[in-house]
Amino acid sequence: MTPTRKHAVLRRVKDITFSTTLSLALLTGTAMLQSCGSNGSDEAERTETSFGKGVRTYITETAPGNFKITDEVPAQAGQAGAIVSYADGHRDTLSVEAAKKLVDTDESTRTYRDNPSAYGSMHHNGLANVLLWGSLGYMLGRSNSGQYMNDRQRYGSGVYANQGLYQRSSRLGETVRSSRVTRTVRPSGGRSGFFGGGRSRGFSS
Repeated sequence: MTPTRKHAVLRRVKDITFSTTLSLALLTGTAMLQSCGSNGSDEAERTETSFGKGVRTYITETAPGNFKITDEVPAQAGQAGAIVSYADGHRDTLSVEAAKKLVDTDESTRTYRDNPSAYGSMHHNGLANVLLWGSLGYMLGRSNSGQYMNDRQRYGSGVYANQGLYQRSSRLGETVRSSRVTRTVRPSGGRSGFFGGGRSRGFSS
């Protein structure tokens, strides 16, 4: 083989090797970016709940630490909440967020969330329990599954001032419950990897 041809062959081998190495590097890098994007989006996926209808609940302290719902009226979701009249004469207005915080931190209502079978002995007509079992309870995270609907009858009737109000408010509560919409929200990366866009899906519950 002449020296010129030998150098040409070596040069061609080097070119092929470099091209193959570069291609592998690019492919590996793209796979890593897609993997990172996918993993990140899975971890950051979250669920959001909103309501098309709301309720404003009027609650009265009938004895120290004992509360009753005295009225419930339809409201826009953004104006929902509770107005609480205390035995000493003062009044508080609770937003949905404030009412939910009370329900989430009260020992008895937290027990119902964590261990419903242990709740019976802890049930009482404290403010958190009245909030949970009134129509506003759907906006505070109360489930609408079969068992919870049975418990609504078991515990809910006792938090209203009278049976007629309970029956009327049950229809209002159903309106609020059926307006609930749950959306699964993914981050901007989505599942499409590094170059993908975010997306969300919604459904009523």
